Amino acid sequence: MIFTVNSALLSQRLQTLGRVINSKNTMPILGNFLFKVEGNTLTLTASDNEVYLTTNVELISSDSNIEFTVNARTIQDAIKEIPEQPMEFGVNPDTLEITIGYQNGQYSLMGESADQYPLSKPLEDDAATLTIDSQRLFASINRALFATGDDQLRPVMNGVYFDYQTSGLSIVASDGRKLACSRMFNIRTDQPTNFNLPKKPANIIKSILQKESGDTVIRFSQRNATMQTESYLMTCRLIEGKFPNYNSVIPQNNPNAMTVNRQSLIAALRRILIFSNVGSPLIKLHIEQGRLEVSTKDNDYRRSGVENMLCEYDGTPLNIGFKGTLLIELLNNLEDEEVIFRLADPSRAGIIVPGKQQENEEVIMLLMPMMLND
Repeated sequence: MIFTVNSALLSQRLQTLGRVINSKNTMPILGNFLFKVEGNTLTLTASDNEVYLTTNVELISSDSNIEFTVNARTIQDAIKEIPEQPMEFGVNPDTLEITIGYQNGQYSLMGESADQYPLSKPLEDDAATLTIDSQRLFASINRALFATGDDQLRPVMNGVYFDYQTSGLSIVASDGRKLACSRMFNIRTDQPTNFNLPKKPANIIKSILQKESGDTVIRFSQRNATMQTESYLMTCRLIEGKFPNYNSVIPQNNPNAMTVNRQSLIAALRRILIFSNVGSPLIKLHIEQGRLEVSTKDNDYRRSGVENMLCEYDGTPLNIGFKGTLLIELLNNLEDEEVIFRLADPSRAGIIVPGKQQENEEVIMLLMPMMLND
């Protein structure tokens, strides 16, 4: 059989699907893409047996239906450098020998039978449904991922938690030292529910959503979820277990408020961190009316750095310490020109929020302080 497809579109879709495939697989066939031609539609699938990612590509032409698998690395590398043009696939249905022809050349490789390729199981009939604008979902997942944990003893901390309540939808991640929470008050449900999305599928869907428009439809049960965008369908296993009560760790009364330019603070922190202790990059913030002093000291190498910058401050003068690398990472995951620090004392978690919140949304970042030596 013969089918023809746009080379650039096929390459782009395969590069995205390739994120699912592991370098080492429990089943050799999971190192392959599944190709399924029906009529003028090519359905492509990649899987690691826990995450399944599928996309449809409209063919230029096709003369029959066929299903086969092909090594993912080989096909990705073979076509990614080919300029956009019609690409013809000839597949022998008996031997699964594949010939790929394009303007200046031809490839020949062997496919494999699709019979052993694992398929995702359908969700239960009582699965809940959540519909959300793709760009809002991208922003929330992108903001949360940096705060996910990597703790084998507490796997519930290693994902992005979706808390779907009558008061709204919260998308949360925390590793115990930092927390990111995006709340959308206009996405509500009459039947409160939640799920915990593992880090790998969260990263995959984030990369997809960046280029998607329209809505994403999420359906989820206790163990599995599907995420349907305009171009892709992802099915994945969820993290089981109870996510901690994140609301209880967010301070409700941090009376001291500092407003500062986000990019200026990031630049100052990068300069000052050069002089911090590599193993424990403690940054001290001294805040008083109109002035923020950022400083660090490394007693092992007898070096230090200090920098002053302007800020708006409503509160009593305060010294507080943070891990500088985490503070930069947190600030990089906010988009606003200015950020507001809400602080209480050197031992209580600091709240950092955008200078302006979007309508029907609230973004909250939390960072635990480090003990100051002086």
